[in-house]
Amino acid sequence: MKETQTSPHGGALLVECLAAQGVERVFCIPGESFLAALDGLHDSAIEVIVARHEGGAAMMAEATGKLTGKPGVAFVTRGPGATNASCGVHVAFQDSTPMVLFVGQVASDQRDREAFQEVDYRAMFGPLAKWVAEIDRADRIPEYVSRAFHIAQSGRPGPVVLALPEDMLSGPAAAVAVAAATLPSGAAADADIAAVVDRLAAAERPLVIVGGASWSAEAATALGVFAQTMGLPVGASFRCQDFLDNRHPNYVGDVGIGINPALAQRVRDADVILALGTRLGEMTTSGYTLLTPPAAAQALIHIHADPSEIGHVYRPDLAVVAQPGPVAIQLAEAARAREGGAWLSEARADYEAWQEPQETPGALKMEQVIAHLNATLGDDAILTNGAGNYSAWLHRYYRYRGWRTQLAPTSGSMGYGLPAAIAAKLQHPEREVICLAGDGCFQMVVQEFAVACEQEAHVIVLVVDNGMYGTIRMHQQKHYPGRPSGTQLKNPDFAALARAYGGFGATVSATEDFGPALQAARDSGLPAILHLKLDPSALSPKLRLEGT
Repeated sequence: MKETQTSPHGGALLVECLAAQGVERVFCIPGESFLAALDGLHDSAIEVIVARHEGGAAMMAEATGKLTGKPGVAFVTRGPGATNASCGVHVAFQDSTPMVLFVGQVASDQRDREAFQEVDYRAMFGPLAKWVAEIDRADRIPEYVSRAFHIAQSGRPGPVVLALPEDMLSGPAAAVAVAAATLPSGAAADADIAAVVDRLAAAERPLVIVGGASWSAEAATALGVFAQTMGLPVGASFRCQDFLDNRHPNYVGDVGIGINPALAQRVRDADVILALGTRLGEMTTSGYTLLTPPAAAQALIHIHADPSEIGHVYRPDLAVVAQPGPVAIQLAEAARAREGGAWLSEARADYEAWQEPQETPGALKMEQVIAHLNATLGDDAILTNGAGNYSAWLHRYYRYRGWRTQLAPTSGSMGYGLPAAIAAKLQHPEREVICLAGDGCFQMVVQEFAVACEQEAHVIVLVVDNGMYGTIRMHQQKHYPGRPSGTQLKNPDFAALARAYGGFGATVSATEDFGPALQAARDSGLPAILHLKLDPSALSPKLRLEGT
């Protein structure tokens, strides 16, 4: 009979290292390749959330990283476990979210034989992560974990992947965990702050575009003070609308997909643009057309934590390598009074006009659904979504009122909304969490609703059902009119599915029924799905299905 190991093993040491880093919760799909780590978690205070798919576990970890500013952690097994988790790693990479993914690996004496489910994770995750490594000695676990948490949070944050050979984890370990990562302040030099303020003070048509990582509630408040003091209009880059309270007089809308045409023109007309944390990527620049690369017509001030990002696409007139959150606080302290004048007031008026709902066809109108959410949700409610045309109503009409009330992937990943909502509710059980998902988006992760029920994470999911992959259908209509192909969906009764899992479910087919259904979901005390039956002709807030 095989003897049970009594001395500390690598898995136990790994868990001790995670606890030293302040990790409170990990997400996983269990696998035999990291049994020793699961054993280490058995006696740990770290909470283990078992997802139903590795992609869901990775997205939950990513959302946790967004919410806390510290690396979210996921464990998956080798081979298909790792490939399934890669979608969450990609979200973390493009969204600049700190995250650490641990992947079980074949035993070290089986490497390079194409052993069962063997994968070279350095090659696989190399383009998707900030750092990929394999721990081949148990006594180096503290070193690797410390480095992983430093890298994940430093500069431009992002994901780190560590592979864990099975024999390394299960073998004896004699080492000591090290304290949590020590990070630089991220602040800018005083001279750089003064130069930024001088450039903006002298501008006639300045515009601030905010985004990126390493922000905080304090930084978001400071951003509002800075903008108001200097009379600066502030636009949010793609899916960063919660960086400034949308009721703030200096907030002028989101510079992303479906941008307000008036705001797009204002970006073009600006004489100075402060890009504070944003990469100025494809979505934020409308396909690199609002600013022309490599030298934009507008004077560009680019503040970013990654020196390799500055000048990557656009040559800046003033470049500052620093974290945008700390810089926002510095700018608020250094700001001097300046009148925004008509440039600011007209930009805000354009935003208010854009908020006026355009009526869409059908008995259930998404613009009114979002209006109801605006009227009834608290300022700290968290809204999540994945990818799809349904999110266009949310992004256009919902007013985000506080920091980290929006969880949405700038990478445009489908299936993100539900895992992110579960992670948000676990992190903030006292706050209301609403997930919006299209019928196609939701069915990529619907199994994670079981986790919500198991954990009593009372999220409310609004499944917007139009019977198609709406975004692709929209592009088909534009490029191949009258020739739909591969975009129709046969959907289940989502409300019945919620009840099958032990949650609350209701079907909503008319606008007047949404408010009572939402209240019933809130009162149920259960994870809930509201199945919203949308008229297929309502492709987006502006577009109609051809022939309707």
